[in-house]
Amino acid sequence: MACGTPHDMFSANPLWHNGPIPGGFYNFPGSKTAPLYSGAQRFHTPVTTGTSVLAIKCDGGVVIAADILGSYGSLARFRDLHRVHKINENTVLGVSGDYADFQHLQQIIEQKVISEQCLDDGFALKPRSLLCWLTRHLYYRRSRYDPLWTNFIVGGIQDGQPFLGTVDKLGTAYEDDHIATGYGAYIALPVMRDELAKAKQSGQPISKEDACKVLERCMTVLFFRDARSFPKYEMITLTEEGYEHHGTKTVKANWEIAHMVKGY
Repeated sequence: MACGTPHDMFSANPLWHNGPIPGGFYNFPGSKTAPLYSGAQRFHTPVTTGTSVLAIKCDGGVVIAADILGSYGSLARFRDLHRVHKINENTVLGVSGDYADFQHLQQIIEQKVISEQCLDDGFALKPRSLLCWLTRHLYYRRSRYDPLWTNFIVGGIQDGQPFLGTVDKLGTAYEDDHIATGYGAYIALPVMRDELAKAKQSGQPISKEDACKVLERCMTVLFFRDARSFPKYEMITLTEEGYEHHGTKTVKANWEIAHMVKGY
């Protein structure tokens, strides 16, 4: 049973009945931990994450934006990560938090959309229905002490009216005219709230063009203030006229006064 090489070590007999092999770990009975060297790992904390997602209602639709960075801790690892997605012709989805958890849910949502199409009954998945399902599923996972570390923003057209809602990893959901996740909830949300208040005073809803300008301004603020943000971002507009992807935009940064910043 003695062994002299690592290969011999892992082919040796267990130290006791149903015990670990020499140099291995003991898998306790009933444990859900993957066996050593099985090639499978499950993480219960975020690994690759995305930061803020911003969304605002406009005249006849919604506008949603998020940068395309996937952070590996503090490392800007993935620089072409799409976090704003079209679900169907009347629903868009934005995600912040752990991207692997989102990919898990994305597969389920795509199958739900396909199932709706196969029924061919003239009905499609609506944004409020998607938000309701996400709320129930995230609350269920949280109740099992195995949460999905993601925050979602669901936007779209619901019965001819703009719809905007959000749900976090605990299953807490609400609807509003302007929503931001992550660090954007602290420094971008006040900017959107101020612009919507000005539009309300004028008696006219904010136009699609003005809403896009507001989010562009917010993404610029986030790039300067959020350490996990990125200068490139995506923006999607969904109105009754249809879906429009504005492509990848770049923040117009100006660091000319950076040499004057001292004492930090």
